[in-house]
Amino acid sequence: MEHNLSSSRTDRKLIERNRRNQMKELYSQLNSLVPHQSSREPVLSVPDQLDEAASYIKRLQTNLEKLKEKKDSLMGMEKADYTSKNSGSGTTACLRSPQIKVIEMGSTLEVVLMNGLDSRFMFNEIIRVLHEEGAEIINASLSVVEDTVFHTIHSKV
Repeated sequence: MEHNLSSSRTDRKLIERNRRNQMKELYSQLNSLVPHQSSREPVLSVPDQLDEAASYIKRLQTNLEKLKEKKDSLMGMEKADYTSKNSGSGTTACLRSPQIKVIEMGSTLEVVLMNGLDSRFMFNEIIRVLHEEGAEIINASLSVVEDTVFHTIHSKV
């Protein structure tokens, strides 16, 4: 009976040791995901590591919310209508923000820029960005459908 009791106690100790080792490994993984100010920082205690990770996650959430709000405000400007001053008939045209759609097909990219007839968006800016990123322009085309201009660029990465 006493042998069974000591065996049970040893098993519990082993289980607890394995649990602590697993938790230590998980803390280490979490700590490796959090950016640190400098490599000369002293090693933080586990509670300090957890506090730092929680603060970092909260900062990421705040930044994400700000970016979502900025995106929503920019997308809201897209549908503003106005009456064309140059047209005697009083027709209505759509003033919209440019929309860019990028489609990756293996080593090629298709970039489609859609904007209104009145847009001052610079087509050459997209070409410049593609060149800066090392893309080779294969062809570019322009088409107009009603009040929307479509610029299509095919490039090789």
